[in-house]
Amino acid sequence: MTEPLRLGIAGLGTVGVGVVKIVRQKAALLEARGGRPIRISAVCARSRVKDRGVSLDGYDWEDDPVALAQRDDVDVFVELMGGSDGPAKAATEAALRAGKDVVSANKALLAHHGQALAEAAEASNVVLRFEAAVAGGIPVVKALTESLAGNDINRIMGVMNGTCNYILTRMESAGLSYEEAFAEADGLGYLEADPELDVGGIDAGHKLSLLASIAFGTQVAFDAVELEGIGRVSIEDIRQAAGMGYKVKLLGVCRMTGRGLEQRMSPCLVPASSPLGQLDGGTNMLVIEGDQVGQIVMRGAGAGEGPTASAVMGDIIDIARGTRVTTFGQPSHSLVQATPARAGAAAPYYLRLTLLDKPGALAKVAAVLGEAGVSIDRMRQRSHDKETAPVLIVTHKTTRAALDTALAAMDGTGVVRDEPVALRIEKV
Repeated sequence: MTEPLRLGIAGLGTVGVGVVKIVRQKAALLEARGGRPIRISAVCARSRVKDRGVSLDGYDWEDDPVALAQRDDVDVFVELMGGSDGPAKAATEAALRAGKDVVSANKALLAHHGQALAEAAEASNVVLRFEAAVAGGIPVVKALTESLAGNDINRIMGVMNGTCNYILTRMESAGLSYEEAFAEADGLGYLEADPELDVGGIDAGHKLSLLASIAFGTQVAFDAVELEGIGRVSIEDIRQAAGMGYKVKLLGVCRMTGRGLEQRMSPCLVPASSPLGQLDGGTNMLVIEGDQVGQIVMRGAGAGEGPTASAVMGDIIDIARGTRVTTFGQPSHSLVQATPARAGAAAPYYLRLTLLDKPGALAKVAAVLGEAGVSIDRMRQRSHDKETAPVLIVTHKTTRAALDTALAAMDGTGVVRDEPVALRIEKV
């Protein structure tokens, strides 16, 4: 009889419980597809007594994830604890040193320590897989490292945080303010313990940096990702975008240029008729453009027990089959340090400004934009009170550098009350 593949699972939250359920309920299917039985030897979590809705009978319990990672009866260490440092990092490093294969759903850990962990995995001749760390149930990591390995990737873009997409969708569909939609998402349990990880774009930025590394053969560079969250998007922005045929999405974009690697995660306007524009609720979507395959679109659940556990099991089945793939699709020593680059391609921008109701205020704003080389396509002044005048501007195509020059100069005009909101209108 073929020896079973023995798992040690650290973390019994939503995803960990989902993995336990799959192993218990689909044993025959997993054995048929993996070519060998898959068993759980031991588990580890913060509480032994918590009711998780699934039986843990027959599994040893470890209080220390490092001890779990070093057990002789564990072939694959499954890290589902989360966190960029602390127990998750220590246990993953211990598993790799002990010659264990590792499957992780921890985007933060990989985004901050991916290069070092990839080197450690190769030094021990083991694999480190992380399909579940990016876009939940969408198999984008496998697509990039395997199916699309014969392509030069031109661009990756997508919606990679379901919570932000839910908030923006509810703002549009129900006419909610950002604060109201945020509270609704929080009440449904969609937000991380630190909500800024979601609405600040950090969670999605982690994912983008991992995809960029695979796509362009670079060392993970999360610190170089330009991050802007959705906290300043108002219901007025949502309505104005809809009136122009656009939707507002927290959009991640990465591409390699002659100037270096662009990585940006920010709210953008996308055509309402595009696949990204039609993406509602908590769903994720990735658009990959390769020189051979053209454009492909991958859509699916970006989080949740079933989808994320499915991705974890996909990595485990590959290990059971004997499939050995380097962490980022090529040997770690060949990954280069990319030069960070800001978006250089010109695009139109949507601007929302609150001007003091002074004579010549609009003229001063138009002059500042013109001096920076930013041309106005259309301008609209909304109804206003006695002190301020809200103004909406759509520019012709311009570079972000030119726009930033103009926005910085607006502080000196004496007519702009609040920091302007600037949203790129993205071609997709």
